[in-house]
Amino acid sequence: MKIAVIGTGNVGGTLGRRWASNGHQVVFCSRTPGSDRVKALESAAGPNASVAGVSEGVAASDVVVLATPWPATLATVEEAGGLQGKIVVDCTNPLKPDLSGLSVDDGTSGAEEIAKRVNGGRVVKAFNTISSLTMADPSFGSERADLLLCGDDADAKRTVGQLAQELGFAVVDTGPLRSARYLEHLALMWVDMAFKENWGPNFTFKVLKR
Repeated sequence: MKIAVIGTGNVGGTLGRRWASNGHQVVFCSRTPGSDRVKALESAAGPNASVAGVSEGVAASDVVVLATPWPATLATVEEAGGLQGKIVVDCTNPLKPDLSGLSVDDGTSGAEEIAKRVNGGRVVKAFNTISSLTMADPSFGSERADLLLCGDDADAKRTVGQLAQELGFAVVDTGPLRSARYLEHLALMWVDMAFKENWGPNFTFKVLKR
């Protein structure tokens, strides 16, 4: 599968490296694709990875992963162009700078705001309630970390779920894209626990059902 990862920080770098190691063709998209940092990421990801500008990388890919800081995300979506029919994986969280809440209005979510701008792209909210440490290693003893996702397109969710399962996650489908409102608040709770309550980033939430 051809995967464009927009964002070369911990989240985008970790996911991209792991998918490339699994045999997917991964292009790391950046406004500075020639920078030393991006080139180093390409090298670390191995022969299945490449780098490109944002619109160039998106045009050549089937799946587009948004792993950008929220303040840059909507502008990046506009810059990407050509998202019609593509699966758009939203890993972002619209957190306020002081982490006191979400920066989107009640009754919507960051994912839904992205969906308004992708011109036919199929948005799936995923990977936003876990840290890059969990992305790198979803095993917690005998348990696998859950990957909570939501979206309005069943085929798109199935594809993202398969990509997550390849990485070792147990996939939990939480419903349509409006469920991103709850996932983003869950991410806010994770951030509060990790950094204000001093849990640190090496924990995750688990769904148990009977």
